[in-house]
Amino acid sequence: MASVIGVFTSPARKSGRSERHERRRAIVGRGLEGCAHANPPKREVLFVSKEHLDSVDVEPGAIRENITVEGDDVEKWPIGQRVRVGGAEFEITMVCDPCHRMDELRDGLRAELQGKRGMLARVVESGEVVVGDEIELI
Repeated sequence: MASVIGVFTSPARKSGRSERHERRRAIVGRGLEGCAHANPPKREVLFVSKEHLDSVDVEPGAIRENITVEGDDVEKWPIGQRVRVGGAEFEITMVCDPCHRMDELRDGLRAELQGKRGMLARVVESGEVVVGDEIELI
């Protein structure tokens, strides 16, 4: 079963820094509480597979994801898929293509992340997401 191994927010849009949390509230129409990168309605939360991060040798949180998942390939979640994580429910809205900011972390990382950057989602039911929560595809 897939589970949450990281919960992250970015305090400012231009900041390359992500803050790690043990728990964070997901809010309908806003994404994770305190995350400046949320861009409703389709780009509220970014899910990324730890296995993909490992394949390009970057730490969880480095590519500005909100929820790092272990045990499932989020890139296989279809658009429209509902996902329950802790007390919150999300709907997958689109693939997140790697942007130029990835090359700011490491030259060539953008190309390495093709097909691995993760899936964007919107919050459809507010609730708390906690590291260790199981992920249920609905």
